[in-house]
This record gives sequence, structure tokens and C-alpha cells, in this order.
Amino acid sequence: MKEIQTVALTHMANAAHFLFVSNMAGRAEKDAAVSEKCAAQVKALREAVTAEDENLKISAKSLTTDKIAAADRLRDQLYAGYKKAVAGYVNFPVESLADAAKVLQQHIKDYRIDVQAQLDKETGLLMNFIQDLENKFAEQVDALSLTAFVEKLKAANEDVRALTGQRTDERSAKTAGALKAARAASDEAYKMLTMHVNAHALLESEEAYAAFIDYANTEIAHFKQEVLKK
Repeated sequence: MKEIQTVALTHMANAAHFLFVSNMAGRAEKDAAVSEKCAAQVKALREAVTAEDENLKISAKSLTTDKIAAADRLRDQLYAGYKKAVAGYVNFPVESLADAAKVLQQHIKDYRIDVQAQLDKETGLLMNFIQDLENKFAEQVDALSLTAFVEKLKAANEDVRALTGQRTDERSAKTAGALKAARAASDEAYKMLTMHVNAHALLESEEAYAAFIDYANTEIAHFKQEVLKK
């Protein structure tokens, strides 16, 4: 008697697991006999696969991480440019400007900001650094015409701060074990579908379900060979 063979879904990696159950759901929906006689099971599998897909996307790398990296690079470039601009005025022939530059250069030395440091540490240091420039050293910044530089640096630092906060929100939205639970639901839905298909094939006409059973077994054999063995 034709019947769908068993396969150890729990041993598959997340991406392979999703591909397998997604393929099975898609083929079941297209098969006339299966979609009609096992409609409830096909619907349950599709719903489980959709939920698994959503949880798989959440578990993947956040796209915000790339935006953070870009914003971090920009603020590092601006900070380096600010330091260079200040250094350029230290030996300026106009004494008042040179004195202003020396004050700002000492401020830079006091903070010792390392752009290769941990992301949040750099963000916090730059927040305080920029506050100093806007208040305590506003006169020196204005004298050297560096106000626009400071504004751009502040905006870039705030971008990093906002994006890291967004990423934290995304991560906190993940439910612990959500993907594992979604996979288990897909496994159960797939199991119920195969049981019903096998039962209908036994009790009714095997021929009506042969195409789906052959497809399922071919797919199972492929995944056993290419996914589970590796």
C-alpha cells in the first residue's frame, strides 16, 4: 500500500525545516484530492507554516544592525574630522583662535574617546562630550566656526542611539522559544496531514492520493539524503 514515509523533522535546521513544511503545504493545497478530503489538515498546516515563517524572520539578523553600522561609521568620521579641525587651529597665527583650539584639544584628550570601543560606551561618552561643546565650550566652538561640525556629530550620535534602542525593542518583542513552539506546531500539523492522507489512501482509492504520496516521499528522500545526513 502506498503511504507517506516518516521523517525526523526535529533534526532539521530552521531554514531547512521551514522549506520542507512550506513545500508540503503548497503541494497539498494544489492537490485536488488532498485539498478536498483533508481540507482541515491542509488549512492547519498552512497556518502553522505562516506562523513559523514569521518567527523565523524575527529570529533572523535585524536589518537595524546594518543601519547602526552605517550611522556609527558616519559619527566616527565626523568625530575624526572634528579632532583634525581642532588640531589645525592649535598653531594658528591668531592667538585667540589658537588658545580656543588648545582648550578644545585638552577636552578631547580628557575624554579619550575610542571609536573602536563598545558601541553604547561610545554613544554615552559622545553625549557628554557634545553637551560640553554646546555649553561649557560653546565660546571656543563658535570662535573656530565648528558649530555645524558639532551639530552634525550630535545628530549622528543620536541616530546611533535611536537605532540601538529600536533594535532592543525588536529583540524584546521576541517571545522566548517562539520559533521552537512554531516548529512544533508545524510538525504536529504535518503529522496530522500525513496520517489523514495515508488513512484516506487505505480506506478509499489509493490512486487518488498516489501523486501526493509520491511527491511527499520523493521530497522526504531528498531531505534525508541532503539535509539530515549532513
